[in-house]
Amino acid sequence: MSNDRPASDPRPASGGGSPRPHPRPEVPPVQDGSSDDRTTGLPLRGLLLALGDPVVDVAAAPDGLDVQVDNVVILDPEDRTEVREGDLVLLIGARGASARRLVRALAERGATAVAVKTSAHPASEEAPPTAGTRPGRPRPGGGDEARALRTEAREAGIALLAVRPEVRWDQLQSVCRSILDEARLTASEDLGESGGDLFSMAQTIARLTGGLVSIEDAASRVLAYSSGAEVDELRRLSVLGRRGPESYLALLREWGVFAKLRAGEEVVRVEEHPELGIRRRLAVGIHAGRQPLGAIWVQEGDRPLAEHAEEALLGAARTTALQMIRQRTQASAGLRLREDLLSSLLEGRIDAGALADTVEVHADRGALVVAFALVEGSEGAAEERPDRPERELRRRQLIDLVSVHTAAYRRSALVTALGGRVYVLLPDLARVREGRRGVERSVLALTRKTVAAARAALGLEVRAAVGSLVERLGDVPDSRAEADRVLDAVERSPDRGPGWDVATISDVRSRVLVSETLARLREDPSLRDPRVSRLIEHDRAGGADLVRSLLAYLEAFGDARAAAERLHIHPNTLRYRVRRAASVSGIDLGDPGERLFTQLQLLMEQQGPTR
Repeated sequence: MSNDRPASDPRPASGGGSPRPHPRPEVPPVQDGSSDDRTTGLPLRGLLLALGDPVVDVAAAPDGLDVQVDNVVILDPEDRTEVREGDLVLLIGARGASARRLVRALAERGATAVAVKTSAHPASEEAPPTAGTRPGRPRPGGGDEARALRTEAREAGIALLAVRPEVRWDQLQSVCRSILDEARLTASEDLGESGGDLFSMAQTIARLTGGLVSIEDAASRVLAYSSGAEVDELRRLSVLGRRGPESYLALLREWGVFAKLRAGEEVVRVEEHPELGIRRRLAVGIHAGRQPLGAIWVQEGDRPLAEHAEEALLGAARTTALQMIRQRTQASAGLRLREDLLSSLLEGRIDAGALADTVEVHADRGALVVAFALVEGSEGAAEERPDRPERELRRRQLIDLVSVHTAAYRRSALVTALGGRVYVLLPDLARVREGRRGVERSVLALTRKTVAAARAALGLEVRAAVGSLVERLGDVPDSRAEADRVLDAVERSPDRGPGWDVATISDVRSRVLVSETLARLREDPSLRDPRVSRLIEHDRAGGADLVRSLLAYLEAFGDARAAAERLHIHPNTLRYRVRRAASVSGIDLGDPGERLFTQLQLLMEQQGPTR
């Protein structure tokens, strides 16, 4: 089956050379007497979450995203494909008025949603921009045609999905059907909030260690366990009661087992106690940084544990930590969908109307974006760079804290994470001049309060930037880009202090412009003065601190005393270093142009690579 075919190139009728006319598209009905053996499927939001962002975007959802999808079919206007109630229809080869008539006809047949391909995301489009770059504005595919199709879908009461052009229809159908099949298979399973991942992990650890495994949280509640018959009394009671018996837990505390598990990554050995019904065990704590999450226990069965059981247990603890963090912080499907929609809007990948329809905000009112970034080396972090579970936990803690504070400010606030930063969208804001000033003041106050709370309550050092208020929801990528520019400039600034925790473009405009100028210089290696490069290499080899001294001198407009005071050295030492720098490099410090470019190149060296 071909991927997609323009309406201007229809297939010829069978046996003839002229195109076959089809003035009125027809949706084939369900044939009488046909049996539908399909079982309950999945809400549309669940299917979208399983597919993920790179595949489809929501263009319209007039009845929300809790509508049920039972099957996925491909419909070619020239084929006699059956369409049934609850179907997601992948519509190929239809454009313009023909597509609109088909959308309405599909809604009348009871289809849940229709997916079309548009030019919104050309196959040659680059990957979505990361934080710190200017995202593109939303580009609804087909302009007026796409808007007309969205309007038709809203009026007909059917969800409309926009499929990326590079996605093949047959592959999309196959993936969607696999998701629906998996949902049906797991619908009757009850693994609790831990889900199947921890049980699968327990089984894997059991195979690696040769023992019987249980994974517990920090309160000794059993989250998952492996299968096996050679259980002792402690394991039997723990699994049955979903928690270790208090009498046994008291013994483990008395033996110092729990203290060792909380202390760090150390495999703890618990010897056999036949009189207590306890067989030999190994245990290891599960941690995210310094925060204990739980423990993995391995009971020895009828055979000794594997030779490398302890090594396997250490690796399993690190892997399980990430799984536990994700499961304990995993948002509900509805919240995840809101986060995904906001991410797509901030990156300019969907039309604002899709978000407005889903979360019930006004697309034609003012909005702004606030960006938050964790500062490396926050209080409570390990001396080295935080490990992956700890970074994940800190990021989720920041999202939760930001969500609480912004929801108190505005019920319709949305929060998501992108590229290591947390973004807040504040919609439905006043746009008139008087209201604008009040909004900006109140949002700044909210942001400062949130940053202070992150430090006081969580020990997290956070910076934030407030983007400008834009006229309508569709312009929020501009507000996000501005907030990113501010954060980028502050992060690269060598002399940032506590006053830079929260900033706007008006606070740091010159820093932003200089920072972006340096970034562009950095992208072009030909824009280097070899004399300055020679000075930098000389400093690296000899450690004479000439670069820092010369830069301080230039930034102080040639005031040796001011530069020396900034570096905490004697003015004569500063003067000597400046003369030495000029001698080593050959730079003429009497030439204004050379001074200017020298300062720029030294600043570029000082800031290092861009974010």
